[in-house]
Amino acid sequence: MTITPADILEQAYRQAEASLDTAFVADATIGERVEYVCRNVQNRSGSRLLLACLLAKLHQPQVDVRKPYTEIGGIDTFSGRTYDEAYVTAFVSRYQLPCNPTTAFLTPAFRNRNTTLTPDLNLVGRPPKLYQTLLCLLDDVHTQRVAAADLLAEVIRWLTRVRNENQQRIATLLAGLQSSAGGIPLSVETIVGLIAQHLRLPLASRLPVLVIAAAYEVAAAHLGERLLPLQAHNAADEQTGALGDVEIVLEADNRLVTSYEMKLRRVTREDLDRAVQKIARLGTRIDNYIFITTEAVDPTVEEYAASLYVTTQGIEVAVLDCIGFVRHFLHLFHRLRMQFLEMYQRLVLAEPERAVGYPLKEAFLALRQAAESGLNATESET
Repeated sequence: MTITPADILEQAYRQAEASLDTAFVADATIGERVEYVCRNVQNRSGSRLLLACLLAKLHQPQVDVRKPYTEIGGIDTFSGRTYDEAYVTAFVSRYQLPCNPTTAFLTPAFRNRNTTLTPDLNLVGRPPKLYQTLLCLLDDVHTQRVAAADLLAEVIRWLTRVRNENQQRIATLLAGLQSSAGGIPLSVETIVGLIAQHLRLPLASRLPVLVIAAAYEVAAAHLGERLLPLQAHNAADEQTGALGDVEIVLEADNRLVTSYEMKLRRVTREDLDRAVQKIARLGTRIDNYIFITTEAVDPTVEEYAASLYVTTQGIEVAVLDCIGFVRHFLHLFHRLRMQFLEMYQRLVLAEPERAVGYPLKEAFLALRQAAESGLNATESET
């Protein structure tokens, strides 16, 4: 029976999971290189490159593991991107492994190359040590200092260990929150400050979507409206057919009435014009098209948005500050403020790591724990 690339990955995962505390690589230097790549939070494309190249080598033993570009020419080359997208993507998603969310071969250092990946190659990227380490590991396989099967199992072992460590930290933080429950609920302004701090953290582009989604989830019964399922992070509207990042429909007849588009920058007139063009192209009649930005709202853009009511023949186009939206919502639905916080937390933790990484998840729980601990300490003093 022919062994497929998917079978190779599954077999390696089973091996790794059964021996998480035992290295598959005898050479300590090689083992340290693998751990460095798999633990690198700054750049996670490296582990995906290794997975794709090692998988190709095991699937086609005649190829040179250092030649993941068919443009190089010759019978020993292969398409690393094909292996990455066709097999590695589904594999890391299924087991929630801490890897780059997209193929490593679209990152600047590995895109559009036709050169063998040898240790003397100068790959421009950060951190430089990561790229040098990757090139050394590929050379280790080529020079037979380590078997491709052993190195693949070792990479997956470390990725699995890092995943488990991340999950354990989340569990510990959640347990800390549960143990401090029962005190005075957080105030609106404390919750607003907590969300604002979270949004300011790096790689937080998905969070504004979750803020709006949490608000509609907890207030749905009071609005007669409901949230449509969220599209995948970074999915283009043209691919999904969605009008925006968050879509709201009437509970009664499922009619789309409000669409939200998120921006981690200032909204411009050009953004508004593109929105109007998109509405016209899709032929959707809605009540509101609302931009949510994490930056200040330009008054001239705000005025231009208001003027589009006539242009669109009755569609309200507006630009709102994300934190201002949260503050108004929580004061309006004051008794739902803790439900909102719980829902936001649930959505953040449920997001796949490619959309919301473990550092962001841990940071939110730590921020909330600090806020609630501070409130409880103040309460006990009084």
